[in-house]
Amino acid sequence: MDDIIENVKDYYSKQLQSKNDLKTNSCCCSEKPPAEIREIVPLIADEILDRFYGCGSPLPPLLEGMTVLDLGCGTGRDVYIASKLVGESGTVIGVDMTAEQIGTAKKYREEQSKRFGFKASNVKFLQGYIEDLKSLGIEENSVDVVISNCVINLSPAKEQVFKEIYRVLKPGGELFFSDVFADRRIPESLTTDPVLRGECLGGALYIEDFRRLMAECGWADFRYTSISGIDLGDEEIESKLGFASFSSRTVRAFKLDTLEDICEDYGQAAYYDGSIPGFPHFFDLDDHHRFFTGKPMLVCGNTASMISETRYKKAFKVIGDRSVHYGKFDGCGSDGGSELPKTGSSCC
Repeated sequence: MDDIIENVKDYYSKQLQSKNDLKTNSCCCSEKPPAEIREIVPLIADEILDRFYGCGSPLPPLLEGMTVLDLGCGTGRDVYIASKLVGESGTVIGVDMTAEQIGTAKKYREEQSKRFGFKASNVKFLQGYIEDLKSLGIEENSVDVVISNCVINLSPAKEQVFKEIYRVLKPGGELFFSDVFADRRIPESLTTDPVLRGECLGGALYIEDFRRLMAECGWADFRYTSISGIDLGDEEIESKLGFASFSSRTVRAFKLDTLEDICEDYGQAAYYDGSIPGFPHFFDLDDHHRFFTGKPMLVCGNTASMISETRYKKAFKVIGDRSVHYGKFDGCGSDGGSELPKTGSSCC
C-alpha cells in the first residue's frame, strides 16, 4: 500500500509537470460544464489550470453558503471554482497528499479571492491523505458537499475513503465525484504498475465492486449522472490493458437514512419548479431522471428522498408519502451499469 502511495506522489510531483505530460486520455476531459462554471474558469490562474488533472466536472448546483470538501484537490482548480460558487458565506477545503501540488494551490489563495471580489479568502488547503480526514481535523457531520475529480481510483484503500466521506458529510449531504471505472477487476500485477496507476487506470474501480462498496459504507442507493467511454490513446498501455473497457463516470450519492437497497413504489410524484440556477427548463438528477419544469414525474421512494430531504428540496414538490406500498419500482436506481461504452466524446 505504501509503495502505491509513494509511486502516485512521485508521478504527480515529478513525472507530470503539466496535463500535456499525460500518456493517455483517462485523466483529462472535454465534457462541457454548466455555463456558470465556464464563466469562472477564465478567472483561475494559468498555473493552476495547466497542472489540472481530472476526468469530469464534479461541481453540483446550489452551493451558495455551503461547506465543500475537495478530495485530491491538486493545484486547486475545482476548489477555486467552488470558492466562487459558495460565495463569501461559504467555505471550501482542499485536501491533497502531494506537497508540490498543494504548494501551488496555496500560493494563489489571496490572489484568487481578489479576482472573485471577496474581502477575504474562503478556502483552505490541507496536506494529508483522503483515507484519514479525521487526522486533518475534519469533523463528523461537518461538510455539506464532498467532491473529487479522478482521484479516488488512485487510493489503495478505497473502502476507508468512502467511510471517511460518509463520516464527514452532514445528514442530507451530497457526494458528487468523477472517476475512472473498469468493466472488470484489474490484475494485481497491473494495479501496482506506477504508470498505469498514475494514469488513473491501474486502480480504476470495477463497477460491481464499487456498487458493493458503496452499500457497505452506508449508501444504499447512488446514481450515475454521466457515463462516457475512454479511448486510451497509447499503444503501449493499450497492449497491457486492452482486455478491459474503461469509462469516466460522475456519481451522485446522498447521506440519507431513508434510502432502501432497491427502488420501491409508494405512488409518489414530483414536480420541479425550474428555480435551480442554470436549469430553468429541466434538471437532471441522474442519467435517467430528467425533471421538466412543471411536469409531474412518478418517482420511487429513494428519488423522493433525494429531492425532498436534501438542499434540492427548495426546488421540488413531492406528492405522497410511504404509507402505501405498491411493490418494486422498475427502471430506477443504480444497477451497477455493467455495460461500458468502448469510446465516447466526453474524454479528451
